[in-house]
Amino acid sequence: MSLKANYYDKPEGDDLFGKMIATNKYALAGGLGWSTVEVMMVSKPKGYLPTIARYVYFTGPFVGMASAFTVGAYAANKLRGRDDGWNYVAGAFAAGGVYGAWKRNVVSGLVAGLIFSVAGALKKQSVDEGWEFFPEVKHHAVSSINPNRYDFTLTQERERGWTTGK
Repeated sequence: MSLKANYYDKPEGDDLFGKMIATNKYALAGGLGWSTVEVMMVSKPKGYLPTIARYVYFTGPFVGMASAFTVGAYAANKLRGRDDGWNYVAGAFAAGGVYGAWKRNVVSGLVAGLIFSVAGALKKQSVDEGWEFFPEVKHHAVSSINPNRYDFTLTQERERGWTTGK
């Protein structure tokens, strides 16, 4: 299995290892990004070990939540024998349980599980019905990264070589 695996390459209930790679690569990227922002702007640890500890403190639960969701949805699919949104709800509450354990708060775990389950059920519905949960942005706003590509003048330039006719 390669790192270019996607979650929907195989049908639900097949290839748990490939689905774990697909979810954990996004969780790892999100966890490292969140950790970087937290280390640079919030906690500002002094030294290598405290910095690594902060990275592990945030990235570990992100990967744990992704793994719990994947295993929960896979197990629910295998136990129930059906491929529907309830499997994603079961996986989402498993991920919410990891979040609650990380925060050491049962209520926050239940709330996170509820939020994750709504998002998971919507995602499953979008896959089944063929619409995109997060559609690709097709029209980008004009930016000034390369201002020579765009005409920012209020009026267009007149054509060259004309005379008044006198």
